[in-house]
Amino acid sequence: MTNDPLAADWSSAQVEVMHRLRDWVVGFTALNQHLGTWMRLPASDANALGQIIWAAETDAPLSPAQLARQLGMTTGATTILLNRLETAGHVVRSRESADRRRVTLRPAPESREHARRFLALAGTEIAGVLHTTPPAELRTVAAFLARITTAAAEADGRLSSGSRTP
Repeated sequence: MTNDPLAADWSSAQVEVMHRLRDWVVGFTALNQHLGTWMRLPASDANALGQIIWAAETDAPLSPAQLARQLGMTTGATTILLNRLETAGHVVRSRESADRRRVTLRPAPESREHARRFLALAGTEIAGVLHTTPPAELRTVAAFLARITTAAAEADGRLSSGSRTP
């Protein structure tokens, strides 16, 4: 494979996958904007709140630093965003760890329930696809997405460290 991805000889299946990944990002962004409207929040705040709720739902609550990485924001900008969400009553910061310096982000119960009502309305089609897809296909897709996510994280780490060579 050439070092120039734009000059590489891509198969039609590879191009199709990249188009579908892009389409998912576009669709997810649109749904996030609807969540923002539903919650009466700017899209960036709704995205952050969604990340906080999802993490809490999976029993893996985020720290502010983890949220900043997921959002692609600086810790300072994330702190300002969290201050807005906390002031509006959407997020609670707590110290649940033995290390009292570690802050855990949790959605406020009312905001969590309001977001759940949105997901019940907005997630119907996505849930339908997930529930009707055969388990073997889901495992294949999950494995592929894990590999492509790892590749993206490796590229991000390399670029963040200032390295311009693969």
